[in-house]
Amino acid sequence: MKILTTLAILFVFLFPCTGQDTWKKIKEELILTNPPFKECHASTIVEVTPGELMSAWFGGTRESAKDVEIWISELKNGTWSKPISVANGIVNDTLRYPCWNPVLFRDQKATLHLFYKVGPNPREWWGMEISSVNNGKTWSRPERLPDGILGPIKNKPIQLADGIMLSPSSTESRDGKWRAHIERSADGGSTWQFVPIDSAGGFDVIQPSILHYKDGHLQAVCRSKQGHVIQAWSDDNGKTWGKLTPLALFNPNSGIDAVTLKDGVQLIVYNPQTPGKEWFNGRAKLHVAVSTDGITWKDIAVLENGTMQEYSYPAVIQTQDGRVHITYTYDRKNIKHVVLEQLSK
Repeated sequence: MKILTTLAILFVFLFPCTGQDTWKKIKEELILTNPPFKECHASTIVEVTPGELMSAWFGGTRESAKDVEIWISELKNGTWSKPISVANGIVNDTLRYPCWNPVLFRDQKATLHLFYKVGPNPREWWGMEISSVNNGKTWSRPERLPDGILGPIKNKPIQLADGIMLSPSSTESRDGKWRAHIERSADGGSTWQFVPIDSAGGFDVIQPSILHYKDGHLQAVCRSKQGHVIQAWSDDNGKTWGKLTPLALFNPNSGIDAVTLKDGVQLIVYNPQTPGKEWFNGRAKLHVAVSTDGITWKDIAVLENGTMQEYSYPAVIQTQDGRVHITYTYDRKNIKHVVLEQLSK
């Protein structure tokens, strides 16, 4: 009886009756037909214009291979375009590095940014950016970000009402330590300030997402090595951040993404499993959860319920029509696109 009571309490804690709206999966599809690469991973998604989306990811022989480039595809009139390569790690005729983790972001001035990383591995990579002022028809020349600034590591920046840009970033050191930080810009991305998140804390965290609340608070939610999604809060528009603390949401050392919806509800996409013996264990199931306070979360959708596959590294946005669009790695062979819609209010 004691065990059942404990399980019941845990169930209520993890899946409370919060009165959230009902969500329905209205579309799911694979973006790629006959992919021009063996493997792909780490997708990102953005709404370019109403009804038109763009996704990007890295693809090549395998992760960390020198032929890995950044590819994009556009969704127009319900169809994804043939992917094209928009960035690579070619330095000269004899030197080439792999590309990593693209992040698409459209700022308040309608400039489309594509951030990505180049380098031999996540401990030695550097930040790069290309941009477009015509919704991706043409792109600027690649520019390297300033030393010490990596750009958004996996998840999209946010832009506050006053124009301040907050880019969620992190570092992985040679000694195995992970640290999350925010890169803050008050001039549209021309210059950046490095803002640590609990640099003395005991958690290993990377790849944060940033959520915002009507009372002005910001919440960073991070991937971790400690088996749970880890969070921190800011009450001064991201100038400083509080201590890192764990949420009840599991995290098997896998990327997450989250977004603040138009009605103020927070939504997260995550792998709901505890870590296995290797980093890739626990990435076969992918869920969506919502919260009103960032502390208590309720699952609303199951995107994948596999066993040994890899369904990971989600990216999530809400488009102007209120629908939620999610892309994620589909067993390293493709990128999957899922659309969720609220059924009631």
